[in-house]
Amino acid sequence: MKKPVIAILGAGLGGAVAAFEIKEAVGSKAEVMVVSQGDTFHFVPSNPWVAVGWRDRAAIEVDLPPIMARKKIGFTGVGTRKVHPQENRLELADGESLFYDYLVIATGPELAFDEIEGLGPEGFTQSICHVDHAERAAEAFEIFARNPGSIVVGAVQGASCYGPAYEFAMILDTELRRRKIRDQVPMTFVTAEPYVGHLGLDGVGDTKVLLESEMRQRHIRFITNAKVAKVTDGHMAVEEIADDGTVKAEHDLPFAYAMMLPAFRGVAAVMGVEGLSNPRGFILADKHQRNPAYPNVFSLGVCVAIPPMGKTPVPVGVPKTGFMIESMVTAIAENLKELLAGAEPTHEATWNAICLADFGDSGVAFIAQPQIPPRNLNWAAEGRWVHLAKIGFEKYFISKIKRGEATPFYEKLALDLIGARKLKV
Repeated sequence: MKKPVIAILGAGLGGAVAAFEIKEAVGSKAEVMVVSQGDTFHFVPSNPWVAVGWRDRAAIEVDLPPIMARKKIGFTGVGTRKVHPQENRLELADGESLFYDYLVIATGPELAFDEIEGLGPEGFTQSICHVDHAERAAEAFEIFARNPGSIVVGAVQGASCYGPAYEFAMILDTELRRRKIRDQVPMTFVTAEPYVGHLGLDGVGDTKVLLESEMRQRHIRFITNAKVAKVTDGHMAVEEIADDGTVKAEHDLPFAYAMMLPAFRGVAAVMGVEGLSNPRGFILADKHQRNPAYPNVFSLGVCVAIPPMGKTPVPVGVPKTGFMIESMVTAIAENLKELLAGAEPTHEATWNAICLADFGDSGVAFIAQPQIPPRNLNWAAEGRWVHLAKIGFEKYFISKIKRGEATPFYEKLALDLIGARKLKV
């Protein structure tokens, strides 16, 4: 008798971990097949380090096919052209089709650089969203360092990932001080957030105070409620929006180097599929991570549709942090196990957030349980230990991927942090 096929679309932070955990959960009761865009896993949280030359890509990459084969997980790196959920079919980029019984969508986002004129690596700003972008950012930074000028860093309207923008601003500051050229570089942080430290979460603990203090200590000017209107060669036009939606001020920011995180949208393979995704291309999911229209389709990570925290003068998205993604993976693995046993799914993700924001020589850590307030735990702290913790976590996570292990990553980190900082939960 033919075994059911569980297809996993994507092999990033969510998809790769999902493959290992789902295979462990279902065992020999189903075939697990991963469809990725390429054969390589990248540890995305290390991209800010790549962008200043503190890491090379080889240090944060893992070749997936041999690991998947060792774990008896099918794998292809050809990518997917379109999802056809009404046919239980993936249209692959090479023209072939993969039929599935269950589908787990873990694609991550498409980067919407085109929504702002001049934004992105093909325009006039750098990116750290992909290791390819981070390498280009590193090359541009070396050129910049030979002839320093102004720097602009931040996240545009509609962005839903703010931690890396703060990290990169501080890491740049640290690297410039190491090179003894910081005094030649005015820096401005531009963000759609209503205040520094909002993070798309309405803050966590004292992130507003901690991050504002860090900005002032490092002489980084900041503009909040910012809408980037246009980017040209060496200039960024920014509108500062008042609470009533009117333009409070207009800024023409000159720069010799800029890195702006873009807004996200769903990937082309799921865009416009009625019942599967919303108009922005994010996957619709219920409390069991299951699509309401296609109950054999699950989703996790950045591709999942989550409404914003509330109305803000400039659109601000909600981040899907590693801890939240990990809990989605576990819920889906257990729900698939139940479905294969003839039962209905009962498991729900615990939407908690944990983040280590590295600043190159220190950092800020926060834990939000749950991610959306009000919270049972609302904690943030700073110190050099955060920088060291992120280095350790990078090594831990990559080593687990290389071994194909489904051990919880972020849960262990959260427990270690809680234990180390003697938090009461």
